[in-house]
Amino acid sequence: MYGRNELIARYIKLRTGKTRTRKQVSSHIQVLARKKVREYQAGIKVSSHLQVLARRKSREIQSKLKAMNLDQASKDKALQNMAALSSAQIVSPSMMKNHLPPLPPAHYQPPRFWPSLPGQPGPSQELVLDLNPGRTPGLGRTSHAIKPFAQPPYPSLSGPLPQSIPSYEPLAPPPPPSATAVPVWQDRTIASSKLRMLEYSAFMEVQRDPDNYSKHLFVHIGQTNPSYSDPLLEAVDIRQIYDKFPEKKGGLKELYEKGPQNAFFLVKFWADLNSSGMQDGPGSFYGVSSQYSSLENMTVTVSTKVCSFGKQVVEKVETEYARMEGGRCVYRIHRSPMCEYMINFIHKLKHLPEKYMMNSVLENFTILQVVTNRDTQETLLCIAFVFEVSTSEHGAQYHVYRLVKD
Repeated sequence: MYGRNELIARYIKLRTGKTRTRKQVSSHIQVLARKKVREYQAGIKVSSHLQVLARRKSREIQSKLKAMNLDQASKDKALQNMAALSSAQIVSPSMMKNHLPPLPPAHYQPPRFWPSLPGQPGPSQELVLDLNPGRTPGLGRTSHAIKPFAQPPYPSLSGPLPQSIPSYEPLAPPPPPSATAVPVWQDRTIASSKLRMLEYSAFMEVQRDPDNYSKHLFVHIGQTNPSYSDPLLEAVDIRQIYDKFPEKKGGLKELYEKGPQNAFFLVKFWADLNSSGMQDGPGSFYGVSSQYSSLENMTVTVSTKVCSFGKQVVEKVETEYARMEGGRCVYRIHRSPMCEYMINFIHKLKHLPEKYMMNSVLENFTILQVVTNRDTQETLLCIAFVFEVSTSEHGAQYHVYRLVKD
């Protein structure tokens, strides 16, 4: 027997080839449900507002019909047409124009004058404006007598106004983002406001002869050159992965609450374990390389925690100092030896006969990397790594998400 979430997970596996657990499916359904509730509540607010506007518009139209010299049959027909409309149609000017009878043309009324007041240079006019939607604003309001301020004539006024300009010049293109704008790599790559990851790789090297090495990349993030036209990173609710990482002091939840929130990312790796072209042996080297950049000169501490079933198994802590390159501070950890636990884990994983078995093991295997400023203990980057086995002929692949908390 399969439950609902298991059936959904099996369907996702059959249609996309991606493995999802019952807990992941359940969490995603809850996220979608909350989103649907918010949309429903927003719709209720909009509907209520439309009803208020419709009642107001209905009162204005009824007042307008009373002011017009129409027979009772025409008024009844107009009210019947209006009663058949929805709130949105009543509010819509185009719908009202189609459903209500046309307004009679405004009758010309000669200007009426009243005696000049003492101290005023001459007579003034009183203009009476009829309710004509073609000429005056404020459709549906009662007539008003507009009494302008008395003022002397303007004998110096010229003749008719000049014609409009026959042509125009196109607008200039928008200027490039200023130096104070958000850097192009922020929100598009693994980068906070103070530190950016440039490269990350885990690999195996085998020496063929004294001068030649063969290298196989298990996972790899290469350097990119993003532009402002590139899309922003997708967001994932961090609460969906809390159970995959330690919850005690210094865990993912505590780090995120401490912030800054723009320093937290999720990387999904499709690892390439197909190194059959290389002979693995005692001389093989397993290592990890990573590179970061910043505009500030800092001493950074890189903590890498390997987790199994949400519990920390082993932690490696490295300290790196800045090197000035091209006007920026670069932090490079080159060929850091992989721990014995990870090497044995990769060996056992590669010997599993089927990829779905490998993915079943990797589902409970994660890595948490935290980069901090050694002097201030400020979190500069926090990256959660999750894994599957790559089925692509192009080797290792990855996808980056921003971690948020809705």
